[in-house]
Amino acid sequence: MLRLKILASVVPLLAAAVFARAEIGSVSHPCIALGDTSVELTSLFWTAGVHVAFTEDPERATVRVQITDDADAADFAVVDDGLGSEPDSCQANPATRLVSIAAQPVDGGQVIYLTTEGPADYRIYVRSKSFSQREAAALIVGANGNRRQLQSASL
Repeated sequence: MLRLKILASVVPLLAAAVFARAEIGSVSHPCIALGDTSVELTSLFWTAGVHVAFTEDPERATVRVQITDDADAADFAVVDDGLGSEPDSCQANPATRLVSIAAQPVDGGQVIYLTTEGPADYRIYVRSKSFSQREAAALIVGANGNRRQLQSASL
């Protein structure tokens, strides 16, 4: 009888664990492929190697990202959910760089200022059902790390 009670209490817990793992594993995050590496946004702050934050104050920014309406003028363009979308183009691998968007700047992390006017370190064009402008900016800045920094003269 005791074995039956233990079994009856363990089975629902196992089912809940399997269901929760399937939910966590199936969540899709914005991702871009860059050669053999992919850069993916993650909501798990502690797993990210790169942390970015956003600011409304251009003086606090370390990186300016301009939102443009011209795909040809953009350094980075995201256009998806059409006939040419490639859902398997960004699969997780050991070289995947995880990027998180922090509420506040993290020590050494980039602080992004989104603008519709120049000058800017990056120009992005986003027409997507699955990427927001903020997510696209976080991905391009996270992909490039500290390679591009604002120059004080460009502000």
